[in-house]
Amino acid sequence: MANGSDAVLGVTRDATTASDAQSENISARAPWHERHPLNGQANGARSNGAGIASRELQAQDDAAPVFRDRARTILPVEYQGREVVFEAYAYEDDSASYQALALVHRATSSSADELPLVRVHSGCATGDIFHSLRCDCHAQLQKAIGRVIESRIGAIIYLPHHEGRGIGLVAKIKAYAEQDRGLDTVDANISIGAPVDARDYTLAAKILKDLGFTEIRLLTNNPLKVEALQRLGIKVAEQIQHATSPSRYNARYLATKRERMAHKL
Repeated sequence: MANGSDAVLGVTRDATTASDAQSENISARAPWHERHPLNGQANGARSNGAGIASRELQAQDDAAPVFRDRARTILPVEYQGREVVFEAYAYEDDSASYQALALVHRATSSSADELPLVRVHSGCATGDIFHSLRCDCHAQLQKAIGRVIESRIGAIIYLPHHEGRGIGLVAKIKAYAEQDRGLDTVDANISIGAPVDARDYTLAAKILKDLGFTEIRLLTNNPLKVEALQRLGIKVAEQIQHATSPSRYNARYLATKRERMAHKL
């Protein structure tokens, strides 16, 4: 963990920041962090590939809003007994079907050539909220928060609609019941007629572009996530392994992800 306050606080706490941090809807196309810097940066001070780089996204932006709604604020959170303040950005996609949250950390001394460290995290109610031991989601999220805090610039992109690798909460619990009967996580999904992995990363890619994070270092064990983001116009300069310690409840689950889903574990 970095000890300096710059590495802990994603924003400064002066009066200007507090005023600027009020939630609002924005229609301009420039990357949000350049239009409304939360940490006292001058507009354009950190572009990091800012701007809508994808022709596909530019075409969408010309034809219809990329987001139906969005808002921003600062969000203080407790992490391992410490207070950490993030920039928080909430998004609703243009179809009003999905919402997502981006928690951004920027050290005041970060430079324009530093690539952001990013975790694109699939929402998991049983793991993230109730700390279920059947998966590694809670451990991965907590580890990602710590690594982003330690970085000079980074973000957690949280996607609630990715519950159960995109099949939803009810289907996930049905798949758990199939695992209780002896199936692994792949065959359990197949047995209930669900895709093995139904996640779509379009909204995540749009959020990263809106933040100006078009080239990133990605915390993931999943090569398919890397491929999906790159197809959507996000350059993954580095895939960083993000493994956690297995428990007796999730050891088979993690082994299946490694052996049948090509995860780097």
